[in-house]
Amino acid sequence: MARISGVDIPRDKRVEVSLIYIYGIGRPTALKICSAVNVPIETKVRDLTDDEVSRIREFIDKNFTVEGELRKQVRQDIQRLIEINSYRGIRHRRGLPLRGQRTRTNARTKRGPRRTVAGKRRAIAKK
Repeated sequence: MARISGVDIPRDKRVEVSLIYIYGIGRPTALKICSAVNVPIETKVRDLTDDEVSRIREFIDKNFTVEGELRKQVRQDIQRLIEINSYRGIRHRRGLPLRGQRTRTNARTKRGPRRTVAGKRRAIAKK
């Protein structure tokens, strides 16, 4: 396995697909990386030479924030929103959706499993 940015990328996949295993690199970025370092995208990782792997590694280190550094940056950004008490920070703190989605019915993933409230069924039946 080739090790790039602290991640062992899969050997049996194409270069463009293997680079996606690195946090912070998606398909468009992987394609840009391959074209910038002159590596054919259909090449399997196991067929890469040491020179090509080192070129890819250097290009990523020089031009992109990935893995631990990116995770740390995202965590700091969220923490800053929480500390300044912005609307998004409050939603992060409460564990609710923060981009305007409805929460009356959906948002089960964020809110967790349903918690039934005692006496609610009888109140509905009386009306």
